[in-house]
Amino acid sequence: MDLQALTSFFMWCTIVNGSILIVWVLIFLLTPEMVYLSQNAWIKLPRESFNVIMYCMIGLFKLLFLVFNAVPYLALLLIT
Repeated sequence: MDLQALTSFFMWCTIVNGSILIVWVLIFLLTPEMVYLSQNAWIKLPRESFNVIMYCMIGLFKLLFLVFNAVPYLALLLIT
């Protein structure tokens, strides 16, 4: 696989996963009650625990997004 194809792959991974992260954060910020009620139908959790879990999951996704998508893409841009 050449560097151009690898750079293109990481560019699209960054765009797709960045979009997922933005949509997830916006949904959680704009409609937190709807998210809580829809998830509470399956798993009964107190509201405080749910908020902590969602915050941690968004943070984990952001960290994984940066480490495995954005940083490799930027590194490839620097070497090409």
